Amino acid sequence: QVQLVESGGGLVQPGGSLRLSCAASGSAFRLYAMGWYRQAPGKQRELVAGITSSGSATYADSVKGQFTISRDNAKKSVYLQMTSLKPEDTAVYYCKARYGSSWAITDAGQWGQGTQVTVSS
Repeated sequence: QVQLVESGGGLVQPGGSLRLSCAASGSAFRLYAMGWYRQAPGKQRELVAGITSSGSATYADSVKGQFTISRDNAKKSVYLQMTSLKPEDTAVYYCKARYGSSWAITDAGQWGQGTQVTVSS
């Protein structure tokens, strides 16, 4: 069981970069797969990137080569480095500690509160 606090969101121009952070507290962080999801207004929440306890990463096709997920188990944190941002990347970004066996949004896990990313001129 973990508690998650997200930070790093904000307003950026198209082509800009942001680094999102998710800080965890509680036990057994190093054992959890961690994911970043996003939800735009009026749309379903979707997986952006995930990383297993051993460091293997998974990305949505839409962000491959643009976003990078990483984790630091000593700091109990997971990060999302976002580059070449586009207006369609605008969304609330959530981190999740995965308790279940898949990245499905309905799978068991603990969600953070979300952080807003807005990409606009």
